[in-house]
Order: sequence, then structure tokens, then C-alpha cells
Amino acid sequence: MPLFSTSDDPGSSFPELLRRVGLAPEPVAGMSTDLMRDLSLPHATTCVALTYADGVVMAGDRRATAGNLIAHRAIEKVFPADRHSGVAIAGAAGPAMEMVKLFQLQLEHYEKVEGTALSLEGKANQLAQMVRGNLPAAMQGMAVVPLFAGYDVRRRAGRLFQYDVTGGRYEESNFAASGSGSLHAGTVVKMRFREAMARDDTVDLALTALFQAADDDSATGGPDMVRGIFPVMATITEDGYERVDDTEIADRFTGLLAELAGREAGNRVPETSVETSGEAGEQR
Repeated sequence: MPLFSTSDDPGSSFPELLRRVGLAPEPVAGMSTDLMRDLSLPHATTCVALTYADGVVMAGDRRATAGNLIAHRAIEKVFPADRHSGVAIAGAAGPAMEMVKLFQLQLEHYEKVEGTALSLEGKANQLAQMVRGNLPAAMQGMAVVPLFAGYDVRRRAGRLFQYDVTGGRYEESNFAASGSGSLHAGTVVKMRFREAMARDDTVDLALTALFQAADDDSATGGPDMVRGIFPVMATITEDGYERVDDTEIADRFTGLLAELAGREAGNRVPETSVETSGEAGEQR
């Protein structure tokens, strides 16, 4: 590690350390929006986060799109930021993943320098600064709009935050969604959300929201039973970040499909009824 004078010490900020030693990435310059569109960069799509009785649940689908093409079927969009927090990405996939890596390093660097973890509020503010720093790239088509959530060990409750491309940070009390299918996913959650839900009910609701988003938004991918690809889901509680196992998600998705199939069957008009009605009309 380089040594700094008292007046030039970057402190516990890892991005500032990179700038001081000349390793900070250069901003994208001289690239038009039309060129960015022609590149057809992979974009991550839909992610959701919900609070529940013990903390928060984060979930993201697995599809990345490049224009009207599927660029990747199994991209991961939910990552641990540190032990008690996580981040989900939506937007340009490459810059989003780099932002997550830098965010993870920043939190680890702060804890090593200061000897204590950054507060959840501080973590949310740090991520907001990173999103704001990406604004020049966002204006050229490489926007990153993450979700951040975690368990606040001081308040002993789950909290979640969403952002806009300018770095605006907004805390949500119950749920948040981001990405191309966020409107559909957020509507499902809004209709079914209840305060202090149990863990299993919250995971089911997140899975239902992503499934309905995939049903209406072509850029959002649903569970793929053939390839065994399922949404990435994680719970963050007092015990820390824990990814939900794919086997559990597969079982829950099978139950969801059975429920939806039964509902669709109940909505169908029996053919015999249609024929009887037609015959009765002819007799009249």
C-alpha cells in the first residue's frame, strides 16, 4: 500500500484511494448515443426487494438482453455487498457488475481502515455516489439503476433503498423494484404485500412478481425448467446474507405453476356450454 501525508490521506474511501494512485477508470468520452445503441450492450432487467418480519428478501431474474436478442440466459443480478447487505443490478450489465465489485471492495476497505463496519445508511450513500459517478456513461446509454437492501443491526430491522440514474437515493418502507419489468413486478407485490410477512410467504411473493413480470415483459426471463435456471433470491437477516437454494425455488415454482394452471382452467368457457347456447339460438 502507498503511503500518504496527513494532508493527502484518502482515508477510508477506496474510490478516493484509486484516484490518488492513478488507477481510477477514465470516464467514457466521445461516444455518441447512436453508437452506444448500435453496440447492443447486454442489459440486466428486473429485480425486486421486499421487507419481511426478519429482514429483507432480494430477487432478480436471470435474463440479459441486447436489443431484441437474449444475450445471456443465466446472468446473476443479486450479490452480497457485505455480511448484512446486498445489491441487485438493473441496467447495462458490464458497468453494473464493475460497480458491484467496487462497492464490495469499498465496504471491505472501510471496515479494515476504521475497524468497524459502515452503517447501513452510509452504505446506501456510498452506492449513491457511485451511481452519480456513472452519470456520464448513463447519458450515453450505459445506465445502472441498482437496488440496495440490508439488515440494520442498530434498528434491528430490514431496510431497502432504490436509486435513479443521477444518484438520487430513496428509502422505501416495504418494497422496491427496478428494471424493465419493474412496473409489472411492483404491481404484483403492491397488491399482495402485507406487513411482517413470514419468510416463506415473502419468497413466494417475490417469485410470483418475477414470473408475472416475465409474462408481460419480453426482456425479463422466467424460470427455465428445461435448463434448470431459476431467479437468484437471497434473504438478509440478523444472521447475515443467505442465498435461497435453487432446489427450494424449483419446488416453489412448481407449486406456483399448479396454482396458475388451476386458475386458468377455471376461467375457460366449456365448449359444451358454447355449443348448447348456439343450438338454443338456432331453435329460437
